[in-house]
Amino acid sequence: MPEPFTTEKAAAAQWFRTLRDQIVSAFEALEDLPGQGTPGRFEVTPTTRPDGGGGLMSVLRGGRVFEKVGVNWSEVHGTLGERAQKAMAARGVPGMDSDARFWASGISLVAHMQNPHCPAVHMNTRMLWTPGAWWFGGGADLNPCLEYPEDTAHFHGQMRAACDAHDPGYYPRFKAWADEYFFVPHRGRARGVGGIFYDDLNTGNWQADFAFTQSVGRAFLPAFLPVTERRLGTVWSDADRETQLIHRGLYAEYNLVYDRGTKFGLETGHDANAVLMSLPPIAKWT
Repeated sequence: MPEPFTTEKAAAAQWFRTLRDQIVSAFEALEDLPGQGTPGRFEVTPTTRPDGGGGLMSVLRGGRVFEKVGVNWSEVHGTLGERAQKAMAARGVPGMDSDARFWASGISLVAHMQNPHCPAVHMNTRMLWTPGAWWFGGGADLNPCLEYPEDTAHFHGQMRAACDAHDPGYYPRFKAWADEYFFVPHRGRARGVGGIFYDDLNTGNWQADFAFTQSVGRAFLPAFLPVTERRLGTVWSDADRETQLIHRGLYAEYNLVYDRGTKFGLETGHDANAVLMSLPPIAKWT
């Protein structure tokens, strides 16, 4: 008997791969805008998971616009390790206590900018399947070290529009979830100005949940590119750079200590360099 959800898995994996290609092209076009230095280009490295599957790690370093940006795509499968299996079972995933098989695919993006006035950003969308369940998760959040209220409003406006097209209750619910999820408890503050975050999304209608996840992915470039282009020419000072590096330290702390995706990737044996791609190239602590 064919494994369940074969068609749905293939459709989701292809969508995440297509979105990855679109974003890479858009970011390289941003690098081609007039400016000093040589436009950056992505270095693409295939990744493998020993127990099954792999992906593409795409990283651009030292560009005109991006100091470091990674856009990763993956499709992995196999059997969860004991620790990850117990964590899934504790979250109430049906059947996980007796059958640890899984399949997952998604796109994960983190951008750290050259100009401190351009905000860092994170986005990911994913689908996960186990024999007893399937669900979608992801979102996008803006992480400026120097906030401009109009940039925050624009980013949130695009996220709201993506949500409202599917359910008017999604944006307030997923915005609140992002505010809670991206909070750094040991610092007593958020890591950025938020966005949306959702996980374990299974309304019982796979097509509807997939369509929503696609809308979140499509909303990313219209949310991020305009605020970046608006700030590219802003002159920055040594003090601005200092603020940026200290803020990056906060970002690194969060990703290493709390981020669910980082933990899942490392615990399931995916390529460590791809999992830790989100870390900034340079950071500072006071």
